[in-house]
Amino acid sequence: MTDAPTHAADTDTDTAEADEAADQKVVEQEQAEIKDFVKGLSADDIKSGNWFTKLAAHAMNSYTQKVDWQYFQDRYAGVPADAIVDQRIKMAARYAALEGGLSAGAYTATVAATIGSLGGASPATVPAAVATMMVDVAFTSQLQLRLAYDISVLYRVPLDAHDPEDLWKLIRVAFTIKSGEAAREGVAKAVPALVRPLVKRFYSGSVLNAGKALPVVGKHLLQRNVIKIGIPLIGVPLAVLLNRYTTLVAGRHARAVFRNEARVIEIAEGISERTRHPQLMLWVAWLVLRANAKAKIADDEALLMRHLVRLVRERHEVVDDRLANVVDIDPAEVWKRVDAEPGDLGDVLDAAERVATVDGDVTSREKAVLAELRERCRRG
Repeated sequence: MTDAPTHAADTDTDTAEADEAADQKVVEQEQAEIKDFVKGLSADDIKSGNWFTKLAAHAMNSYTQKVDWQYFQDRYAGVPADAIVDQRIKMAARYAALEGGLSAGAYTATVAATIGSLGGASPATVPAAVATMMVDVAFTSQLQLRLAYDISVLYRVPLDAHDPEDLWKLIRVAFTIKSGEAAREGVAKAVPALVRPLVKRFYSGSVLNAGKALPVVGKHLLQRNVIKIGIPLIGVPLAVLLNRYTTLVAGRHARAVFRNEARVIEIAEGISERTRHPQLMLWVAWLVLRANAKAKIADDEALLMRHLVRLVRERHEVVDDRLANVVDIDPAEVWKRVDAEPGDLGDVLDAAERVATVDGDVTSREKAVLAELRERCRRG
């Protein structure tokens, strides 16, 4: 997501009119690029959802080469990540609203029916009204993908848009896939009461449990955007409101996800930096996390363990294949390792206490493990 040449986030001297003119210029430039992209789509691309596969590559390939941590440091030196993220979300919402107003002329009742009858491989077979609608859908999709990527970079959450797993993670966050309930619950606070029912309807429906196929995402996004043309007598105001507020919801969802992951990474970095017993620390951390073996491990717990293992490997050059092969961890084996370690184990105890709190309140089983560890550290 590019910046306006003179944007309110970067200077306080511009007038509101100049800011809006600069924003509109950026939107028109990016809309022109998206129009060129849409011209290359066939009717089958649109109907099948393959347009999104092509858009993901179009949106991210060159963008990720330009936008990195240094990119934001050059523009917002010394500004905390939270403040920059807030400005990026607001800017993206403005861009989305402006583009919605420019594209709204395509929203006629006949477009929805036309989409269902599309067929053929030639771009020339795509009706003009559908092509114009696709510009809007592709523009907002690219905007939200890039916004989510910006937020991940600002919170220093490592993502490789060329890695299939990381790309799928970015897509899930940007479009609240498999997180639909959380997004819909957040809508109530994110948008004015007047447009709230429309945004809730925009996010309603199935939540894509159908695997990682990008065409499935394309179909989902196209169906989700049909609301703009499915309600008669609304026109431009609906396009502007929906583009703005769904982008706000998407940005705030991305902020919540990546800020939380940054918090977990920060905990892992602190533990790995302070530990004097990296291998033992990993065994104890996993014992704490699996204190309730019958419960499903929480996302934050799995994320913490993954980063702990990575950081211990990178900083301490420790790789424990035996721990990697453990299915059901045996507390007796962990206690044997603790008892065999001479000297002060305060760093291991501190790590265990921090691990126990990563997903919220400490459970009774986690407290029991911590109490046992505390007693053995005292005896040692």
